Amino acid sequence: MSDQSETHDSTDADGLDLARRDFLKGIGAIATVAGSSSVLGDSMLQMDGLDVVDDPIGSYPYRDWEDLYREEWDWDSTARSTHSVNCTGSCSWEVYVKNGQVWREDQAGDYPQFDESLPDPNPRGCQKGACYSDYVNADHRVLYPLRSVGERGNGQWERISWDEALTEIAEEVVDTVAEDEEYDAISGFTPIPAMSPVSFAGGSRLVNLLGGVSHSFYDWYSDLPPGQPITWGTQTDNAESADWYNADYLMAWGSNVNVTRIPDAKYFLEAAYEGTKRVGVFTDYSQTAIHCDEWLSPEPGTDTALALGMARTIVDEGLYDEAHLEEQTDMPLLVREDTGKFLRASEVQGLDVDADRPEYVFVMQDSEGTLRPAPGSLGERDGQHDHSESIELDFDPRLAVETDVQTADGEVSVRSVWNNLREELSTYTPDHVQDVTGVGRETHQRVAREFAGVDRAKIIHGKGVNDWYHNDLGNRAIQLLVTLTGNLGRQGTGLDHYVGQEKIWTFKGWQRLSFPTGSVRGVPTTLWTYYHAGILENTDEETASRIQESIERDWMPLYPSEREDGSRPDPRLLFVWRGNYFNQAKGNVAVEEELWPKLDLVVDVNFRMDSTAMNSDIVLPAASHYEKHDLSMTDMHTYVHPFTPAVEPLGESKTDWQIFRELAAKIQEVARERDVDPVQDRAFDREIDLTSIHDDYVRDWVTGEAGALESDRAASEFILDHSEETNPDDVDDQITFDEIDEQPRRFLAAGDHWTSDIEDGEAYTPWKDYVQDKNPWPTFTGRQQYYIDHDWFLDVGEQLPTHKDAPVLQEKSEYPLGYNTPHGRWSIHSTWRENTKMLRLQRGEPTVYINPEDAAERGIEDGDTVRVYNDLAEVEVQAKVYPSGEPGTVRHFFAWEKFQYPDRQNFNSLVPMYMKPTQLVQYPEDTGEHLHFFPNYWGPTGVNSDVRVEVEKVADGPGGGDATGGGDG
Repeated sequence: MSDQSETHDSTDADGLDLARRDFLKGIGAIATVAGSSSVLGDSMLQMDGLDVVDDPIGSYPYRDWEDLYREEWDWDSTARSTHSVNCTGSCSWEVYVKNGQVWREDQAGDYPQFDESLPDPNPRGCQKGACYSDYVNADHRVLYPLRSVGERGNGQWERISWDEALTEIAEEVVDTVAEDEEYDAISGFTPIPAMSPVSFAGGSRLVNLLGGVSHSFYDWYSDLPPGQPITWGTQTDNAESADWYNADYLMAWGSNVNVTRIPDAKYFLEAAYEGTKRVGVFTDYSQTAIHCDEWLSPEPGTDTALALGMARTIVDEGLYDEAHLEEQTDMPLLVREDTGKFLRASEVQGLDVDADRPEYVFVMQDSEGTLRPAPGSLGERDGQHDHSESIELDFDPRLAVETDVQTADGEVSVRSVWNNLREELSTYTPDHVQDVTGVGRETHQRVAREFAGVDRAKIIHGKGVNDWYHNDLGNRAIQLLVTLTGNLGRQGTGLDHYVGQEKIWTFKGWQRLSFPTGSVRGVPTTLWTYYHAGILENTDEETASRIQESIERDWMPLYPSEREDGSRPDPRLLFVWRGNYFNQAKGNVAVEEELWPKLDLVVDVNFRMDSTAMNSDIVLPAASHYEKHDLSMTDMHTYVHPFTPAVEPLGESKTDWQIFRELAAKIQEVARERDVDPVQDRAFDREIDLTSIHDDYVRDWVTGEAGALESDRAASEFILDHSEETNPDDVDDQITFDEIDEQPRRFLAAGDHWTSDIEDGEAYTPWKDYVQDKNPWPTFTGRQQYYIDHDWFLDVGEQLPTHKDAPVLQEKSEYPLGYNTPHGRWSIHSTWRENTKMLRLQRGEPTVYINPEDAAERGIEDGDTVRVYNDLAEVEVQAKVYPSGEPGTVRHFFAWEKFQYPDRQNFNSLVPMYMKPTQLVQYPEDTGEHLHFFPNYWGPTGVNSDVRVEVEKVADGPGGGDATGGGDG
């Protein structure tokens, strides 16, 4: 046996490895034999080898048929790999190869332990990763370039050569860029770089060189918690999961850890051995709730009211950390009562301020009643992330202030944010909170006291809160609990929000690889889809007006850009890779009917036929996760490990990097044949030269070395070489690809997009830069900012976190049931949704979960086929009676592919697309140094709750058959 990966050069005319073909033939022969009843009856059941062995230890005869079982645990080579599925896990696996075929996978189990007081980080993995080898030779594996025949999405395909496919795409690119100068009509959509940054960069690098548009994803999926950039000026910074074990009190709030964080759930479960209390906040009695010491079940969409009720208890009973609030938050800052705006130092007569921008310096009152400039305000700093100033105080500020101040406009009344907050919290009496949320008045107060009373409390925050229209208010209210109690910036504290591998450690190396020109067209996918799918024309007047204003004021970019004559072209060309845009699209009825017809060409790079591939014009076969070089990382842990090819890519598939590199070569070839001229970019000081685009693609733009980035292995090493986390400036040590192939390595440092250092022997915990080092928070005020004085926030009464009812999308009288689409146990997004092994562990088809009371009222029994419908669409699914779910809500676990439904709708067909206008702002309005569009930092989220439906039994089952279920899954 060998522990080194091996490759094989012998391939037939179709490009299929001969050894692998022989293996598959063998499987076919076995299947043929197994299908013969005469063989089963006359041969296998009469084999002498089945004789009873009386003494298996002392005398055991050789029985050759047993070798088939023994050889399952034999192999020719192994390789280290993982699964690029945006699950937060980032688990290292050993892949076993026999006869040129991936035979099985196993958890690697060799993460080095950095703190002996914490549970061993090994092993990491889940039941999905344990059967990824099924995908390598799956029936729906894409083996050759395919072109859609006839109408897009009709399921008719023809096999074409790589040259045909690349030429057709290249011709369209050259027409779009060089002939029509509509390069910003080219879009590239791919999610989360951390799960495979080289594969991400493969397409993004080409799109960037073409002058095209890179799409956001974190906000589009409703994964981005908008309250975090609002309050903390940061796109989610979390403790690694090992730090959960350091907490004295853990709250899992809308994060179903046991289902969606399987490799990390041990830290949540084993914390109980240290006496940690675990509280679950879930609307249903979830798989995590059953392992908690206490379960709170608020009514769906009322998390904000529950958090604010708990905050009132903490404030009213004096359980807050006063020193933390005075130094680290905006609570002492003064607010004008006439305008609702912060009092600025430039407005106060006689206030001495040493700052270039006194209008961006805020004011607080000290214990003597004297007005003082608040240190660390944006006006004292050179931009959002300037650490040259400090928020450390040399005086004692007052939290509770109500007074009059003499300004250039005369005397004005002011009061502190703290007093404004206490007024807001006064609404959330125990009785009111119980009425709104359904959580007992004594229960939520007791939990608040317990949370505030321990030394180290932590909240694990999940996507469950983010799916609602008012998600930002929910985020801000839950964050307020850790702020009030000073549970930030220390081990075992904080609010950790995990939804996918949202944050990449090796940021600088990935950024340089993905966007070599440094000039990037980024677009919020929610806004792009909303606009081009025609939804803007059908929304309410106020929302439409706000959206249009945000575009006109350049708060939010929209591409293609508006031309000089006032026109705006339609998007023309869409590349999708590493993601399933069509399956995840909110408002997918409008996407299919309005957006998709505008696109001249949709190209999907994929290893399997998913919903996006089936609705594309050209599908290019991508290497599976066991057939390429790449990197993997997550904010759930502080290690980096690789993908390495266990086998050669199957059929004619290629790695993502190779596909886009070869497309660049074909574009360059076509451009030279046509003798096209370079195109001057309308927005950036650069020319788009298609005649050198392949040369530019493989060139190392840092060193200038030509051809340095031909391979995905070289691209992986580029990222490691150019990232602070793996090649720090101030130490001699460096992490290389060979080293992480041998064993995962813990990062050596944290770059400046993280808020703490990586410390030896300590689990990573964020916010130490601000709480311990006293650097200004990257917000307008330089503090954790709960008061937002932007005009739009003031207009809608959301300057502070407050509970609001959801917008009415469907009338409850007509559609009485709430509709949720949470993450499920048996897939990671749509990956594994159609996997046979995973289907066998559940109902095997799309299923809606309904409370017994609601089911009985409608005459529905477990296993019935039902129609779930609203004013947008309807879907036929199987009903599962679910006593753990609350009455009045049905759950349709998301990610089922469209082809798994008899009518080719899916879970998102019932979900409209809508945006919250306050998530389109720039703040401050003129500079945006706190809130500004940056892909996956700030932008409108594609929310998908607040939806209502009705459910009725279908008499004859799916497609008119019997009522036993089945569907197309």
